[in-house]
Amino acid sequence: MKAKAKPRVGMTGSQIATIMTELKPRFLEGLNLAETRAILGAASRKRFSANSLITREGDTAKHLYLVLDGGARYFTLSSDGKKIVIRWIRAGDLVGGAALVSGPQEYVVSAEAARNSSALVWDRATIRSLATAYPKLLENALLVAYDYLVLDRIRYVASYSQSAPQRVAQVLGYLANEMGQRVSGGVELHVRNEELAHEANVTIFTVSRLMGEWQRRGLLRKSRGKVVLHRPEDLIRLEA
Repeated sequence: MKAKAKPRVGMTGSQIATIMTELKPRFLEGLNLAETRAILGAASRKRFSANSLITREGDTAKHLYLVLDGGARYFTLSSDGKKIVIRWIRAGDLVGGAALVSGPQEYVVSAEAARNSSALVWDRATIRSLATAYPKLLENALLVAYDYLVLDRIRYVASYSQSAPQRVAQVLGYLANEMGQRVSGGVELHVRNEELAHEANVTIFTVSRLMGEWQRRGLLRKSRGKVVLHRPEDLIRLEA
């Protein structure tokens, strides 16, 4: 389904406070209320249905997005067309940072909504102008990139120092904390075995085996494309 756009609207102080306190976007750290109001007020809002594209790999980076609710994922395609999830994107995260660069750049990977989501969006000219007016934005964008490097380092080291069950349990715990939805019986995740396998650096067979074992032990309930973790902390503690 095509993303639906809404026109730019001014934000009240309370709306800005909600975004800053609940989402704590790294991109907007260190800015005062007037600066934040100017930046957010220059954005429009778009809604994305589950699995709809936000950015397409190879397209010119013409927009920058700040996810407000729901969640998304970066992915690329292998030579045989297999989708490879690279990173999960939570509310408060940026998508399309290449739009901030002075020269035209391409989106290095694609991004899609993991479930029904919405985001603030700036066109390239607008966000570049704002970054000139408020240099803190560029510094924050660098910090976002730094955070990604730190997370990649943690994941890389874990692939060598932790067992397969530990890695899968930690991925589930991370997703539950960052993107899970509270439902009756626990926390629901929209995630496939293939995505878990890639994120934890294990085989799909290993994920399938572990999910079956944990379901029999009453730690989770698995259905097609969904997992309900009854108590995420119990799973992580069990495999620690």
